[in-house]
Amino acid sequence: MKFVISPQRYSVYLAQICPKSRHMFKININDNALFNIQQDDNQVVINGKVHQWDLLPIHSGSFHIILINKSFLIENVHFDQASGQLSFEINQKKFTARAEDELKQLLKQLGMGAESISKLNEIKAPMPGLILDIDVQEGQEVKKGDILLILEAMKMENAIKSPGDGTISKINITKGDSVEKNQQLIEFAP
Repeated sequence: MKFVISPQRYSVYLAQICPKSRHMFKININDNALFNIQQDDNQVVINGKVHQWDLLPIHSGSFHIILINKSFLIENVHFDQASGQLSFEINQKKFTARAEDELKQLLKQLGMGAESISKLNEIKAPMPGLILDIDVQEGQEVKKGDILLILEAMKMENAIKSPGDGTISKINITKGDSVEKNQQLIEFAP
């Protein structure tokens, strides 16, 4: 007997086993199926359609799921949170997937996704706003994740962090400046 399951059902499983992706995210399975997933308690919405399910963790990296009156065993679950890469087996068939949570999707839309920051040249404003504070100086070395400045937008303070290690070569703004989306804020030394 051959086991067949639709890609939509794989997405349901991924929604539960991706630990940091608890609300809304996109999942690409085996580089050929893309799904929008929203998760709440015992239901998952896949591309706008609600699915009810039961999930039981068996032990670390293994789950038993009942979906549409069918039982599935998910094993060997490995999730790399930094890359969003997920590998797993469903009833002994291997799969890989990439998951993007809401934050990764937003950064990608703002042009600040991982593929856009492979070389650290500059920091641009992700949205229009007001510069509340600048936490770095020209010539300063910064590490990935260091806060560079605080940008107020829509009455919220947003910490703009360094996407990688580098040295600040030029700061093109001052405290109190209004900036537009994609305006160059900081330049890094080559």
